[in-house]
Amino acid sequence: MRRIKLIVAYDGTNYCGWQVQPNGITVQEVLNQALSDLFAKKIACIGASRTDAGVHALGNVAVFDTDARMPADRIAFALNTRLPADIRIQGSSEVPPDFHPRFTATVKTYEYRILNRTFADPTRRLNSYFWYGPLDVDAMRQAASYLVGMHDFKSFATAKPEVTDTVRTIYETSLEKEDDLIRFRITGNGFLYNMVRIITGTLLEVGKGDYPPEKVKEILAAKDRKMAGATARPEGLTLVQIRYPEWDFE
Repeated sequence: MRRIKLIVAYDGTNYCGWQVQPNGITVQEVLNQALSDLFAKKIACIGASRTDAGVHALGNVAVFDTDARMPADRIAFALNTRLPADIRIQGSSEVPPDFHPRFTATVKTYEYRILNRTFADPTRRLNSYFWYGPLDVDAMRQAASYLVGMHDFKSFATAKPEVTDTVRTIYETSLEKEDDLIRFRITGNGFLYNMVRIITGTLLEVGKGDYPPEKVKEILAAKDRKMAGATARPEGLTLVQIRYPEWDFE
């Protein structure tokens, strides 16, 4: 039995998130069906990041087990002929059988896109959040810098009863504006539920002038979700990359 790793990109607009659920179609469900069709037996993949409804990905990671002889690097091509246009495999490779995409130490990068202009652009409505008013990008960048390091991010998470450890390490943040598009990138060893979207909602408050940049330090210290900004909409968020530094296949 071989374990195959897939790099999965998708436009999350038409999906109820990554994880299989009874209330709507998901990326994992569609991928499982394509795998089962390809190998003529029921296959269920395991995903690294369970993105929410409307959230996109350039580099989510999934694995599945198979005894088929198809060369690992050809599986991506075969799957793409069976997947809808809004899901595409970016690469496939064989990995050790004990590799787990979610429980192995990772480095994840997310990007949130803010379309900052007077009028909305309908051609970009599905992969960016629109804000019509002025935003102080320098203040937002300063606020984001306070997130770097190991912190308790309880204030920046939607609480889940099963999650008791809310400490995460952020390695890097960047926030740049080119023409009318602001790109906020954040890289860390893991993210809590809605963490990037709540951080973005807070940075928007800073950009509007409602919070000073230093407010982020106060919010971190409070460990209270009510102190942070609103949860930003999902369509602006993309999972860019997941890396596994401890594994040789990187």
